[in-house]
This record gives sequence, C-alpha cells and structure tokens, in this order.
Amino acid sequence: MTESFTRIELIRRGTAAGITIAIPSSLLAACGGDEDGDGETAAGTTTEQKQLAKTLRFSNWTLYIDVDEKTKKRPTLDQFQQKTGTKVAYFEDINDNATYFGKIQRPLSQGQSIDRDIIVMTDNTRFPRILIDKGWLEKLDKSAIPNIANLQDALQHPPFDPNRDYSLPWQSGMTGIATNLKLTGGKPVTTIDQLLEDPKLKGKVTLLTEMADLGLIIQANGDDPEKIDDATFDRAIQRVQKAVDNDQIRQFTGNDYTGPLAKGDLAAAASWSGDVVQLSADNKNLVWNLPESGGDIWTDNMMIPKDGDVFTASTFMNFVYDPKVAAQIAAYVNYITPVKGAKEEARKLDPELADNPLIFPDDATLAKVKGFDAEALKNEDFAEKWQRVIGS
Repeated sequence: MTESFTRIELIRRGTAAGITIAIPSSLLAACGGDEDGDGETAAGTTTEQKQLAKTLRFSNWTLYIDVDEKTKKRPTLDQFQQKTGTKVAYFEDINDNATYFGKIQRPLSQGQSIDRDIIVMTDNTRFPRILIDKGWLEKLDKSAIPNIANLQDALQHPPFDPNRDYSLPWQSGMTGIATNLKLTGGKPVTTIDQLLEDPKLKGKVTLLTEMADLGLIIQANGDDPEKIDDATFDRAIQRVQKAVDNDQIRQFTGNDYTGPLAKGDLAAAASWSGDVVQLSADNKNLVWNLPESGGDIWTDNMMIPKDGDVFTASTFMNFVYDPKVAAQIAAYVNYITPVKGAKEEARKLDPELADNPLIFPDDATLAKVKGFDAEALKNEDFAEKWQRVIGS
C-alpha cells in the first residue's frame, strides 16, 4: 500500500494524551451495488456467469473506515475501485442497531429493496438473527471470498449464524467509559458507581441505547452478563432507572455521543473503544477506560440485505479480508480487527500499532470484558423493560 497511514500518528498522539485501559484470564480464545439502470458493469471484472456491479452501496457506522486527513478521501475504498473498477457509495447512516433496523424493517418486510449491498449490524443485539430468520438477507458467495480463511477462529461460529452463511465480521470492539477530563478536574471516570451516582456528573452523562451495553451495569452489580436471569436483569434496570429519575443521565445515545463529548457538553459517556481513540487525536482531554468492574465486547458484522448484489458485496468482503487491507483499516479505526495476519502487517507499519491493546487485545485486557447472554437478547420482556427505561 502506498497511501499514508494517518492513524499511526493518531495512536501516538492518543497515547501521549492519556488513552488508558484500566486492567485489573481470557474471554476471546482468539476474530451490493446492483447494476445501474443502464446495465453497465465494471470493465474487466467478469467471470463466466458473474459480473461486478458498477457501484457497491455500503451502509456503515460513523468513524468506521480509514480516511486520508488531508484529502478526506477513503483510501481503502479508492483502492477497491482501482483494483476492480467498482465504485463504493459509502453511507455513514447507522447510529444504533434498533433505529437502523426500524428504518429498513418495513421495506424488507414488503419485499422491497433498501438500496444497499452491505449493511453492518452488531452481534450482541437480536437484529442479525431476526434478519436471517425473516429471510431478509442474501447468502454470501463464499466462492468469491477465499480470504474467509483469514477469519479469526473464535469468530467462525457465532450463535446467530453458526456457519457464517450470512455474515462476516467487520470489526470488534469494547464498551467502556469515556471521560472529558476538562469537566472532571483531570480525573477519568473509571467506575459505574461514579458514572451513575456522582453528583458532580449530574446531567452530564450518557448511556448507550443498545440493551447489551447494560452489561456494564450488570457487571458492576457483581452479576454475570453472560448468564442473565430475571433478578439479574431487574437489578440492572432498576439501577439505570434510578439514575434517569435523578437526572444523572442526560440521554441514551448511539454513535452520536461523540460530538457532545468532544465539545465538552458531556463529562462522561458509556462509549465504544475505537471512537474515543480517534477523537483524542484532536482533543487531549478525552480518555477511555474499561470500568474497574469490567467492560463489554462485541462484533459488528457485514451482511447483504435482500436484493443486494451478492457477488459484488462478497468480492468487497474478500478485499477487506486481505491482511494488508485489514491492517490499514485497523490503523485508522482503532477497533479489533477480525483478520488473521493483520497484526503482523500492522507491525510492518509501526510496532506501536501492533502493540495497541485496543486493536490487538492481550489476555489481560480480554479477561476484563464479557459478551451478553444470547438468550437474554431474545427475551421480549427484557426488551420491553429496556425500551421503557430509555424512553422515560
């Protein structure tokens, strides 16, 4: 790759700015576009029966792909176009899983296209399983994805898609606490008790809308988020509701906590690891910690919605599963890459990048994070209780 990897400098600057992980052994044993109306396809990219579309339409979360800070272009997407002739129409239109699912549910249920070839949704929500069960996803064309062999062993057989027929991980990440030190006297928020109960933070705190991120509170209560019963769930819900009633929590957010946090409108926020490392490059007051009681771990997955271009989407997935490309993306987004060999490629770019525990977590870090009970995600009673809390 000839493009500059601007996030290497970001990581260095972030470290200097105080990016920390509170580490107190081992959870993770390891990780399109239809043809245009004129029927044109990318030149020179045909097989006997398959053709790449002229455009791949890709919906993703914000701050989730590499960007050249000078030109504001996306090097990975430009390289894909240079390699295949297919342009990527890239949309940063996913803020949280529930809102995005609500947006696409009606057209998919009516057999209509959502005008996307790849969407990205999180495994610790119920939505990937619903999309599969309803028949609203296309199967991957694995013949176009030989690089699927680079998928980390621990991510090969998730409960919602045991054979990876419908999904491939984009990135994994951790949920913890972000702090704007300017509003906390220079001290990071490292406990859920402080986040939910410290009167100095009243009205300057946000939590996330994803029910699975309730795992932070469950662990702080001394319970196990991977084994949730009614009593466990209710204890956590009641604690959150109390913080809402006391006006400790300003609101529940998706990715949109990043703006207020960076501007100093929030003192602390339940947040996703890679976001804050990126933001800290331009704001030395931002730090991210795993809570002392433990954090969450999750995986975002690429999926092809019904009527998406399967061959083009699968070809793109194969491209980003090249370890060199995966390392380039990881160098910018600072999330956990699911691709074998990416760490070695990252080390060629910069040893500090390969040693960053937010991108390539060590056992000590992974011992501090847990997933969310898959059965609890399907519990309608839990879902209704959670919606009442975040809507109150």
